[in-house]
Amino acid sequence: MFRLTILIAAACFSAAAQTPDGPPLRLAIAGLAHGHVSGFLRNAKARKDVEIVGVFDPDASLRAVYAKTFALPAAVLFDDLDAMLVRAHPEAVATFTSTFDHAAVVEACSKRRVPVMMEKPLATTVAQARAIEKAAQSSGIPVMVNYETTWYASHGEIWKLIKEQKAAGEIRKMVAMDGHEGPKEIKVQPEFLAWLTDPVKNGAGALFDFGCYGANLMTWLMDNQRPIAVTAIAQTNKPGIYARVDDEATILVQYPKAQGIIQASWNWPFSRKDFEVYGEKGYAIATGGAGLRVRLPEQKAEESRPPAPLPAAEKDSITYLSGIARGKFKPAGLNSLENNVVVVEILDAARESVRTGREVKLR
Repeated sequence: MFRLTILIAAACFSAAAQTPDGPPLRLAIAGLAHGHVSGFLRNAKARKDVEIVGVFDPDASLRAVYAKTFALPAAVLFDDLDAMLVRAHPEAVATFTSTFDHAAVVEACSKRRVPVMMEKPLATTVAQARAIEKAAQSSGIPVMVNYETTWYASHGEIWKLIKEQKAAGEIRKMVAMDGHEGPKEIKVQPEFLAWLTDPVKNGAGALFDFGCYGANLMTWLMDNQRPIAVTAIAQTNKPGIYARVDDEATILVQYPKAQGIIQASWNWPFSRKDFEVYGEKGYAIATGGAGLRVRLPEQKAEESRPPAPLPAAEKDSITYLSGIARGKFKPAGLNSLENNVVVVEILDAARESVRTGREVKLR
């Protein structure tokens, strides 16, 4: 009996070595059209607690490029999502399709009860967001949305100061500045650029690509409440490059006692992801992931404050996804489905405001 037990265990874990927390997470990739997949695969391949068991994309040329770049065996490559889910038996799926395709991935994974993470934003329309929500609720699978800014220690520190310690009083104004010089200008992959500049597959241009960051952070700090109204303007400063979508957008978000200003741009002179929060008695300004400046009631001047590291389980998207897949916790806060349905409502309203030139009421 002892020998039989050893043989069974060896068979179960022959694909990868054990880690202190058990066998590596069986992780699958759905889609290769989103350029962030390169960094994700690089990080995943470097970890002992993750095993890539499947990679799906309908484009054979993309599969070939990534297979060569990341030494992926033919056995893990799939041109059909359902076939990958059935044959690879993943514990979790990380999604790198266009935003438009997120709903189809979640619906496929819900049938197999496989947790899903996708790159921001959740969806291109409120109808898609609701379809994702329905699929997740009916199957009970966790769904999380990955933003780079979720893993910023500076944002964790803002939460502590503003929400836990209430050091600045009630929030009155928030300002988010997100973007870069433009996807073509920073030389994103051709397949990435193709759908980023498609108003259907991306939802808009910079309005959705970078407007989602501010909407996500503001919804988080406002405890997931839907804003009263949204007003937005957008324009295209580089029509020779972005003929079908905006490259510059500003969104005004109104709450009962606070306002949010979201500045999303493919025209910044440099890449930035900065966030400012002003309360009744003080403020906190995050510049990137590690920069934080604050001025609180007892201070005579603004000071720089190094943010504390995030908890170990929340240090990056792969670690967090693994914890969700293994049932250690559920998606919460910035990556939660509840938050991100509201984010899509804000973006959808902003797009409508741009179209009509009018304020859009949400409640």
